[in-house]
Amino acid sequence: MKDLTQGSVYRQIISQAVPMTIGMLVQTLYILVDLYFVAGLGTDALAAVVSSANLMFLVIALTQVLSVGLVALMAPAVGAKNPAEANRLFHQGVWLGLAGTAGLFLLGPFLVEPYLHSVSSSEAVILLSQQYLNWFLPGLALQFVSVALVAALRATGNVQSTMKIQLLTVVLNIVLAPVLINGWLTGYAMGVAGAGLASTLSVIAGLVLLLFYVIKQELYLHLRQMQKPDFKVWRRVLAIGCPAGAEFLMMFAFSALVYILIKDFGSAAQAGFGAGMRLVQAISLPGVAIAFSLPAVFGQNLGAGRLDRITASFSAALKMQLVVMGLLFLVCQLNPAWLIGFFSADADVRSAGSDFIQIISWNFFASGVVLTCSGLFQGLGNTLPGLASSVTRLLLFALPAVWLSQTTAFSLHNLWLISVLSVVVQAVFSFVLARRQLIKTGRVAGSPELKESLPS
Repeated sequence: MKDLTQGSVYRQIISQAVPMTIGMLVQTLYILVDLYFVAGLGTDALAAVVSSANLMFLVIALTQVLSVGLVALMAPAVGAKNPAEANRLFHQGVWLGLAGTAGLFLLGPFLVEPYLHSVSSSEAVILLSQQYLNWFLPGLALQFVSVALVAALRATGNVQSTMKIQLLTVVLNIVLAPVLINGWLTGYAMGVAGAGLASTLSVIAGLVLLLFYVIKQELYLHLRQMQKPDFKVWRRVLAIGCPAGAEFLMMFAFSALVYILIKDFGSAAQAGFGAGMRLVQAISLPGVAIAFSLPAVFGQNLGAGRLDRITASFSAALKMQLVVMGLLFLVCQLNPAWLIGFFSADADVRSAGSDFIQIISWNFFASGVVLTCSGLFQGLGNTLPGLASSVTRLLLFALPAVWLSQTTAFSLHNLWLISVLSVVVQAVFSFVLARRQLIKTGRVAGSPELKESLPS
């Protein structure tokens, strides 16, 4: 267990964010590795993987319900030096993870075909997507149990152990992907199905390592004498986590809407958008990791009654985001076509992807503010403002985008400009909500002076 209620707030955030950046980059590499090797199979195969991989957003949204709710409840217990309560919550998180895994195993196969037909008009792309997802869905289902274990460790301030395990799993994926996709050594090329199987096998290996670590080496958390499912705790986790999960569901809805709007532009446009989006996600991971490190920091300090450190951490995180996102913005502006070139040599794919990256990277500054505010809401156990912010952004994008698609001015370039403007408005709205949440927290705790310490 790492105490996040003492010492420099900058150092505490960085100590959580750096290994989390590596861990999240490792997770993103699952898809990037698949894209790299699948790109050699042609544009249809690349479009199939990027469009079907968008289902990851749906799974991430569902796992975030568990992750956010568990961290929000466990971190204050850790900060209050109450290991018995922390472990009680941990056990319920594991039960919820098992329930989520079972649910996706049962329902996942029925969701695949309707989704694929909604985002693609190419039968070849749909067929390849089905082949990929048939092997990738088991890995996605097992993410629920993995997320429960990782979230519990995050709440205790332990992010380095999970980072090391995730690094090992991506190395395994890098080894398995070319073997299964191209038939290296085996002589049996599975194509896109091999990419899905490689990811699933890597997820299984990661879950086994996580369980081994928690059972054999973790001192604060334990799985001995597992408590029975407590549906009251489940409801508390879901009450906090559902709005945060819905935030990620907005990301899935955004991507799905874009695929629907641009499907008549052809598979090259879809491939360029998909590859560009994955690259932007990978490049912006340091900023995302800063935000993801905040719920544990805020939660532990809330449990310890250190409201001064909550406002100091919020201000520090905003400053760090502006610096980090500024540097990442420059990376995307320098040569976006070169970045897309890693995944496709097709001129149309590179043109669509590089235009997307160059425009959408203007989102980075506003996204840093949105992510930081979302981390605050999660850490304080009130995720409804974050959901309100995400819904606002989706509406601000969807309504004009759908209208534009019915006009002669509709183009990919204009679609990305609408996206940038919607995120800027979202950032302003999120910041206003965050200030109100901090003031409310101070009043509840009897600290009216909190208002004076807030960033303006």
